[in-house]
Amino acid sequence: MLLAGFTLCSGAVMAHDFTFQDIQGKNQRLVDYRGKWVLVNFWATWCPPCQEETPDLIALYNAHKNTDLVVIGVALDSTRAAVTEFVSKFAIPYPIIISSYTASETEVGTVEALPTTYLYDPTGKQVIYQEGAVSRSDVETLLALKNKH
Repeated sequence: MLLAGFTLCSGAVMAHDFTFQDIQGKNQRLVDYRGKWVLVNFWATWCPPCQEETPDLIALYNAHKNTDLVVIGVALDSTRAAVTEFVSKFAIPYPIIISSYTASETEVGTVEALPTTYLYDPTGKQVIYQEGAVSRSDVETLLALKNKH
């Protein structure tokens, strides 16, 4: 059950410092979040599993934003208007980036399916890669396990 969909990165790979500009015009850089877990979620407005996981990502962000986790959403294959409407409809409070597959691959890594999630530990090492939806409970359980070590 837990971790069934997660691909754990053996030896945890140090990520290069990605930089994205969110829809508010603010730069979102991995290095700025040292000391916190960083979940980068790639999604699209037309993707049903992406729509289904959004409330969990919002709840996860709201529960952890002032403590130990940051969520960053990266919209692919979606227009700015569609993304703005989606963000408004779901009242998404975390940073949202509009990107392309090419730019995302350069900054973070390959995205072959939507949604896809990367999780970085507080030192900036990539520890998780998952194709498919994530849940708040799975991420929180994983954080609890990783924080014990």
